[in-house]
Amino acid sequence: MAVYLLIWFYVHNKYEEIIPTRFNRQRREVCFMPEDYEKPVFVPWESLSAWVIEAQGATPHGVQRQYGMGFGFFYDDRVVSMEFGCPALPIAISNWEAIRAYMEYEVHILKEIADPLDLQGPDDPPHEGMHTFRNARARLHQQIRDQQRGWVYGVFWYLYHVMTFWTLPFWLCEWENGRVKRMARNALPDAMREWSEPLPKSQWAKPSPELLRLSAQVNALHKRNPRRSITGIFAEVYANGTTGRQRA
Repeated sequence: MAVYLLIWFYVHNKYEEIIPTRFNRQRREVCFMPEDYEKPVFVPWESLSAWVIEAQGATPHGVQRQYGMGFGFFYDDRVVSMEFGCPALPIAISNWEAIRAYMEYEVHILKEIADPLDLQGPDDPPHEGMHTFRNARARLHQQIRDQQRGWVYGVFWYLYHVMTFWTLPFWLCEWENGRVKRMARNALPDAMREWSEPLPKSQWAKPSPELLRLSAQVNALHKRNPRRSITGIFAEVYANGTTGRQRA
């Protein structure tokens, strides 16, 4: 346990050095702060490339799969990229889809893409914390009153949380989120702060005609077959667009 806590503190303190990537949909730009750069790098949104990683390997304990999502761009004749692990392939795809939908004004607030369990109240912060536990307990009591759940389910619900130290995990999550938020706020360079300020609507950047054309094709294909994989739709539209440019 002591070794685990030391590793956790070492990794957690890295937040003091890491400057978060920011997405500005009014400017249609993304701000990166690569580790070996002294100043932030501002990149047009439509110049980004995104990918999903899926790996599989055999171990003495069986087959293991790893997933991840990344995005990057070319800058100064080099590739600058970010990657992070995900527990499942759909989550890796959903992470990028949430960013894309936000930048294209298809999603405005986190509530629109929140967990279907819906443990966030209207005035709750977006991260997990004590409010998540209180909301889950209140919903459990309401479900028991409405006879959607039995008392046996309620007993095991309480037993599970007692075995996992009751509200301690939620309190630690809330403390960690608050500490990371304070660290990130202090670490922002002045150029990134100025870039993050809102713009008058008359100065908002517009999507390119090519993006509008491809988006219209995606929406048309999705409306024609709503059950089809969105990744398959994007792949078909992108392939047709690339072929059309090559022919031209």
